Amino acid sequence: MEIEKRKAWMRTLALSDQDELLRFASEYSGPEYVFLRAPEIGLVMVQGRVNGDGAAFNLGEMTMVRCVVRTETGQVGYGFVAGRSRKHAELAAYFDALLQDEKTGPELERRLIAPLDNRLLRRRMEQDAATQTTAVDFFTLVRGEDGHE
Repeated sequence: MEIEKRKAWMRTLALSDQDELLRFASEYSGPEYVFLRAPEIGLVMVQGRVNGDGAAFNLGEMTMVRCVVRTETGQVGYGFVAGRSRKHAELAAYFDALLQDEKTGPELERRLIAPLDNRLLRRRMEQDAATQTTAVDFFTLVRGEDGHE
């Protein structure tokens, strides 16, 4: 399994709407799982960078939930979700475990991750379009005495 591929689906699971994950889970009959680390809420420090790529600085704290599960087939999945939703982190961990399994992974990539990625992309495009409508174009006025008439 490629690490970049796993990073991508973990990001998709974390950013997706919890209700979509619940809906899919209710229709999907996968293996049972146990908690290795039950969902727990905590704080993480968020860092920013000067000018986007300069020195790091602490921006502030945010809440997040983490969870670790192991399926009866032996796969271990991790869920890290911003906010306070324990169920979202649990579902993210469960699907992370199933996506690592050679038997269930390809099907879940097609039936779960691809549609979620499409929804996230569509949501991002809608947000960008809404933001663009409020954009302000700044321009420079040249004064006549500066020699430009």
